[in-house]
Parts: sequence; structure tokens; C-alpha cells
Amino acid sequence: MNSEIPKLIFGTSGLGNLFTALDDSVKDEIIKQSVDVSDGNVMFDSAGKYGAGLALESLGKGLKKLGIEHNKVLISNKLAWKRVPLLTPEPTFEPGVWKDLQNDAVQNISYDGIIECFDQGNELLGDFSSQFASVHDPDEFLDAAKNEEEYQENYQKILEAYRALNDLKAAGKIKKIGIGAKNWKVIQKISNDVKLDWVMIANSLTIYHHPVELLDFVANLSKKGIHVINSAVFHSGFLVGGNFMDYKLAEKNNPKYEELFNWRDAFFYICQQYEVSPAHACVQFALNLPGVKSIALNTTKPANVQVNKDMTYQEINPEFWQVIYKNGITKLDLSNNLK
Repeated sequence: MNSEIPKLIFGTSGLGNLFTALDDSVKDEIIKQSVDVSDGNVMFDSAGKYGAGLALESLGKGLKKLGIEHNKVLISNKLAWKRVPLLTPEPTFEPGVWKDLQNDAVQNISYDGIIECFDQGNELLGDFSSQFASVHDPDEFLDAAKNEEEYQENYQKILEAYRALNDLKAAGKIKKIGIGAKNWKVIQKISNDVKLDWVMIANSLTIYHHPVELLDFVANLSKKGIHVINSAVFHSGFLVGGNFMDYKLAEKNNPKYEELFNWRDAFFYICQQYEVSPAHACVQFALNLPGVKSIALNTTKPANVQVNKDMTYQEINPEFWQVIYKNGITKLDLSNNLK
């Protein structure tokens, strides 16, 4: 199997009924479209947390129905949450987020816990298995600590989890080890203690937010041969017209969000002038930053799979990047960095 990470990676949280419950037929069509538009291998990014394992289960079933060859599929499983029986009216791990679930999930970050999550993930995938693995949202696990002592304990559990992943890799059960987090400084901290093959930066490196220190960190990762994947590049959808910014409701009349709305209005105006969709601009900016090699995009609509591919591969007029830079929309003139 070619374990080369493709330019476009398909997220699967929608297969786990994120915010809305999808029919199996819709999930199967999303999987089919993802396979059809991919050149060579198709790569899916999933997690035991997505629908308490429902995303992994739906992905495995869908791939089997389609008759997809195992060597044509790469699956990355973010490990940290284990499926358990549902004993309450709705799941306890993220109430209100996942719809129509038949199971619950508990966090399980430790050496043995990660092994259990890995084994369970492959059971849920059925005939398929994951070739890539990581510890899911270690930044949130550290943030949950009530004091410095607990923070250090949690960090040691994360290091033990990575020791488990290294043992799985040494045994030939996985090919690549990575990390995915929203707080890039936690990625930086862990990367100093753990040998990583890939890094997924979520909600942090976007057309709206791209601090110099983060750009430098990403460029350095690339120089070390670490594959950088950018994800969640719409800031929960706000950058493309949604009401939520980083999972929080952005109220138009709240002075706290005035600068943000002004930025979006100016961004949308220039996009309209150049007939560029805001989503396309977000994707191309996030993908063409120095050091970034891939982007992960998610959808709950089969028709959007082709749209996501088009946004990934279709370049934008360099003049557009110069104009949004001159107007202060970005701190970087991307026309100087086009690959």
C-alpha cells in the first residue's frame, strides 16, 4: 500500500451524525463520491469520538458495500475515546452535538487505553483498518487539568499514549504517527518529546488567523520532513457566512465581534469583485502556506465532495492575493508563495 498522504483528505465527523443524523444512503454516497474524485489512494480522517464510533462503523460498512480494495484506502484514526453502552437519554461525552446515537464514549488516554481504542477502532471498521494514528485533542485533555500537578499527570499520560503508538508502529500495525490539535502550541510542545510523521493543525492557520510564529513553526516542521495537514480552515463556518466562530455564536451587535464582522464584510466584498467564493479563498490560502502539504475538508452533502476537490486543486488569480494583502485582509501576500 502507498502510504503517501494525498493533498485532499476527507473528514468523517458527518458520518458520526455531527449536528444532524444522516441516512445510511447519504453516508454511503459521500463515501462513494470521495473515492470517485480521488486520484489513486483516498484518505479518510476519522476518530472514535465521532458519534461514539459511528463514523468509523459507517465508513467501514460503506467501503465494503462499494467493494473498494483495501490497498486503495488510507484511514487515519484519532485515538482517545472508547465506545461504551449508552445508559443515559443522550451521550455524556458531548451533549447536544451528536444526534441519534446508540452508544456513549469515554476518554481513555494512557498506554493501555490507546491500545484499546486502536483495537476497537479496527473492529468498528470491519474489513478495513487504520494505517495512521494519533492522540485526539491532547490540548483539550491538558486544558481539563485543575492544577499544575494534574496538568503534568495528564501530559505524562499523553506521552505514554504515544509510547503505545510507537509500539504499534514497530509491530507493523500502523505506518505513521501524528497529532491533531486546535492549540498549535501543544503540538509544538509534544513534537519536542515525540517523533511525529505528520501534524494536523485545526482552527489555527487560516486566511483570518496566521501569526508569524505559527508560520515559522509550520515551515520548520516541513524542513524536518513532517507532513503538515491544515484543517478546520473556516473557523466553524464564520469565514464563509456562518454564525459561529470557533464553535461560539458570534453576535453581530456585540462589540466583541465588531472587528470580526468588519473583516468578513471586507473579505466578502473583494471575493465578489474577483468572482472568488469565500470558501475557495479560505481553502487555497490555507493550503498554499509554506510547509503545508495537505488539507482536510468535511461535508454532510454528497454534492459538496466534488466542490471540495475543485477548491483544493483550482488555483486563484495571484492578483486576488495581492489585493486582499494590500487591503489588510491578510498579513501575507500569498502570490509570493504559490506552489
